[in-house]
Amino acid sequence: MTTTAPAPTGDERTSRSPLSRLQHLLHARATIGPAVVLLIAIVVFALLSERFLQPANISLILQQVAVVGTLAVGQTVVILTAGIDLSCGAIMVLTSIVMAKVAAETGLPGLPALLLGFVLGTVCGLVNGLLVTRLALPPFIVTLGTLNVFFALNLWYSESATIRGGDMPSLLLWTGETFSVGTTRITHGSVIMVLLVAAMAFVLTNTSWGRHVYATGDDPEASRLSGIRTTRVLLSVYATAGAIYALGAWILIGRIASASPQAGQFENLDSITAVVIGGTSLFGGRGAIVGSLIGALIVGVFRNGLALAGVDVLWQTFAVGVLIIAAVSIDQWIRKVKP
Repeated sequence: MTTTAPAPTGDERTSRSPLSRLQHLLHARATIGPAVVLLIAIVVFALLSERFLQPANISLILQQVAVVGTLAVGQTVVILTAGIDLSCGAIMVLTSIVMAKVAAETGLPGLPALLLGFVLGTVCGLVNGLLVTRLALPPFIVTLGTLNVFFALNLWYSESATIRGGDMPSLLLWTGETFSVGTTRITHGSVIMVLLVAAMAFVLTNTSWGRHVYATGDDPEASRLSGIRTTRVLLSVYATAGAIYALGAWILIGRIASASPQAGQFENLDSITAVVIGGTSLFGGRGAIVGSLIGALIVGVFRNGLALAGVDVLWQTFAVGVLIIAAVSIDQWIRKVKP
């Protein structure tokens, strides 16, 4: 016979040490820690450089974060199921090349070219999902392999040539266009990223599919026994992530005003960094989309602020590495929380 530990009483909660209360708070609200880190980083870099909070620099940070933030949304959904997707950058670049090259060489209008990219991204995601579910292969190994496959296909199809923005329909470049908010220029791609974060946050917290994603990541066997079709959930997760990476490809084209077979191929690491720093557990079942956006902003702010402070690129990378180790260490500490 099993017994359930009694819930802590009010006296027990008040008797906790400040560190224990902080641990419980971070366990219940995973985005609080990253939000505080982001706020501190903004204050510190604003004090180090008067250029940091200037509208032009804020616009630059948002443009730089738009691509990584979008990929981080798809990556978050995968990591919530205790998986990982190393191929997200390769899928993004492949879809950007296909969209741009088909439109440039055949005269295909922008909307069909864009839809073709979304179909391709979804198919690439399904390939990952099928390999993970049908062959029972670890997501790390699967996506490490498809990273190389998709990137090789990208180089083969593009012939290692960049497609110029002038050869594409204007719709494919639309995400790079800007509008003014006060004295700050904001790209359409940045707005799309924010809307995507809001939509996926709603889906994950207010739909049965979202609850199944969390349950599958927390305990797949218990979820299966409770009636959740975990295989279908995983397939839908990887397919959804693939479609989101295609959206990132559209934003990438607008960001660089071209489609390059070499652009963004290492964004997979930055997306994982954003998700981990944003408080999503690599072990699945805990995290939030908003946290991943905050994580992407932290990476963008750190790199931009350190560059303005005259710090060498080598040490910028070093700082991001330290952030990753600290975030994972904190996650391990939070997971040890006791009721």
